[in-house]
Amino acid sequence: MSKLSHVDEHNRPTMVDVSAKTASAREAVARTIVRLPQSVLDAIDGDEIVSKKGPVFATAIIAGVMAAKKTHELIPFCHPLGLEKCAISIAIEARDAVILCCCKVHHKTGVEMEALTGATVAALTIYDMCKALSHDIVIAETRLVSKSGGKQDFSEA
Repeated sequence: MSKLSHVDEHNRPTMVDVSAKTASAREAVARTIVRLPQSVLDAIDGDEIVSKKGPVFATAIIAGVMAAKKTHELIPFCHPLGLEKCAISIAIEARDAVILCCCKVHHKTGVEMEALTGATVAALTIYDMCKALSHDIVIAETRLVSKSGGKQDFSEA
């Protein structure tokens, strides 16, 4: 028998049955780091980059929230969730744009995938909007920072 949650007793892919679970407050935070080359860093004015396509970080925040809300449409076995909170922040730290996506819901299943999806799509949006400045942009890392409210809480060390 598989230890993977999305595989049934016959080794077939399946959505996890959460019908018997009790709804609880769930929260997850994900982080994506985008390494920016000097040409992109030079375009930062204050806490934003304004490109020909518009304000980069503001657009990335909107795209990330939209993606988090549609995670179940992108990842086959994710349950559709009515997110109660999705907040994305982008901060410049040295040569990196650090994206944090925090999602909250009161539900029978967690919001890790929504937070990871929101952070990732925000990073892809930064790449898309800044690629005219450089193709040396690197989406370096996406990871779960913390989650709470489910069977097992998690926080990175």
